[in-house]
Amino acid sequence: MFLKRLKFNNYRNYESLDFEFSKNKTLFVGKNAQGKTNLLEAVYYLSSLTSNRIKKDMELIKFGSEFCSINGTVLKAETDIELEVLINPPKNKVLKVNGIKKNKSRDFVRVLSTVSFSNSDLLLLRGEPSDRRKWLDNAICQVYPAYLDKINKYNKIRLQKANFLSEFQGGWNLNHDMLDVFNTQLANSSANIMYLRMKFLSELKKIAYEKHLSISRDEELNIKYDNTLNAEFLSVSELGTLAYDKLNEVKNEEIKKGQCLIGPHRDDVSFFINNLDAKRYASQGQQRTIVLALKLSELDIIQEKINEMPVLLLDDVLAELDNVRQNYLLDTIKDGVQTIITSVDTLAFDDNFLSDVEIVNIDSGKIKAPVID
Repeated sequence: MFLKRLKFNNYRNYESLDFEFSKNKTLFVGKNAQGKTNLLEAVYYLSSLTSNRIKKDMELIKFGSEFCSINGTVLKAETDIELEVLINPPKNKVLKVNGIKKNKSRDFVRVLSTVSFSNSDLLLLRGEPSDRRKWLDNAICQVYPAYLDKINKYNKIRLQKANFLSEFQGGWNLNHDMLDVFNTQLANSSANIMYLRMKFLSELKKIAYEKHLSISRDEELNIKYDNTLNAEFLSVSELGTLAYDKLNEVKNEEIKKGQCLIGPHRDDVSFFINNLDAKRYASQGQQRTIVLALKLSELDIIQEKINEMPVLLLDDVLAELDNVRQNYLLDTIKDGVQTIITSVDTLAFDDNFLSDVEIVNIDSGKIKAPVID
């Protein structure tokens, strides 16, 4: 898999960009707030239709513009595939693959796979449960494109139920048959999401364990999926039954509070080093080792599942890693992995690594002449 070309108009601080990638490794260099992170965000958005930096798509539109478009040309299985996203509120965004409009997200996100590693990821353990859920869900989408539709479906049903509970908070005139319909739908939807989360984490933690051990030498990493059902790895059917029973158990409490109290939207992921909670006891360096192991494990899982190497996006992350972790990351990047990197300069990279890297300067949302050391 290789991203050959990236184009956008009225995106973030870019009026327009049309860039062709010529090497497996590309380093975008520039001062802060020039658009380096925005560029990586655009690549990631083409692969997932989401971004950790925004709540609404309209935030991607350049200030003063009415729309933005993001385009990419991906070489996959020796075939060029054109991707296009048009964001033009208040209309729904338009997705096209090879010029053909796609109504389902999964038909779009199955084309380009990426693994993104940024400074914000280094704070994953110390962040909120929602941050870890988003990391997990985004990672799963790269392997199971239909998962995005499952998440969207669940959130739609959950919002409908939340509005229903809010309208009849306290139970006055509440239609219990309608509530049961919502609970049945949510139980089934929850089961599909939780099953894929459990399946993905069971595979990820085996690989991450080995990678973490190779960096830390003597520290064992374990990962646990903390879910509101207190369930282990079960079948979809078993999870659905358990979720429905649990929803009935908390029905009166949900009616009283007017909230949805059970489901994947309240789950979390915990990390342990030598059986100690990493969120509470791990040093900053140890937490960064965990995140590094997770990101490199994502690469391996995606390659195994789709038989293609995903594109690796490194957003100014090397400056935040010590020499041991820097070297491990750079040594792990295989020749066949297209890697797009941002940095304020080239100081964090040795000459051997830079010998086959295209170095490009970004200044105020524009590509400048190549950097020459």
